[in-house]
Amino acid sequence: MAVRPEGTPCWADAMFSDVEGAKSFYGGVLGWTFGESSSEYGNYTQAYVDGKAVAAVVPPMPGQEGQSQWCLYFASSDAAATAARIREKGGEVLMEPMQVGDFGTMCLARDPSGVVFGVWQAGVHEGFEAPPEQPGAFCWAEVFTREPEKSDAFFPAVFGYTAKQMDDAGVDFRMYNLGDDTVLGRMRMTEDFPPEVPPYINVYFTVDDCDEAVARATKLGGVLRFGPMDTPFGRFAAISDPQGAAFSVIDVTTTAGELPKTTDVS
Repeated sequence: MAVRPEGTPCWADAMFSDVEGAKSFYGGVLGWTFGESSSEYGNYTQAYVDGKAVAAVVPPMPGQEGQSQWCLYFASSDAAATAARIREKGGEVLMEPMQVGDFGTMCLARDPSGVVFGVWQAGVHEGFEAPPEQPGAFCWAEVFTREPEKSDAFFPAVFGYTAKQMDDAGVDFRMYNLGDDTVLGRMRMTEDFPPEVPPYINVYFTVDDCDEAVARATKLGGVLRFGPMDTPFGRFAAISDPQGAAFSVIDVTTTAGELPKTTDVS
């Protein structure tokens, strides 16, 4: 697999107090299977679809217990240089770049609006192995923030994105691009979000039928937060898993309406 361009979403993982419960839920909803947990790396356990790595689950480190949340990692050719840029552009490095065996080097950070994310400098682990259109695979993500002007200044400055604002969508939504590829969205959090919900990155996983995936999720203890809804990009729904981690499912083959017009704001 070719090295991903700097700033491309390349991996996702989440901490769960009940890892076995998380495996049962996501296996049931997304069809994931799981590898052996690696005690050398904090019982990190990878998830697979058709033998291709798509994400990972891990128990919390001591003192890290709390709300489960998905973390999205962005590709970097030099994690230390990216960490320096994060600080320079007003972000906070929560965990200094740390080499993880020969797999790669990771770093955790927070943008000026409070959005937590990861940085991954690939070694032998290059990130997502399944293509985004494959059911069960990661396919999209959006930064949800109450202070979009801070995120809009930060992420392009750190990762070199150009940006387009969606026109007349009824929401404040921006798309971050690398070259001709749109790699990330940014949504302003409205008053619909309870004040205790922190800014976060919402990850989307592909499913072959959105409504059936929602039915599986709610039967297994998940909570439907929004949708299912038809869009020009696919039919999607927002869900919280039984441990509170937010994510979305999308059927990219079921689309409705015209693609929205955008304005270049780079």
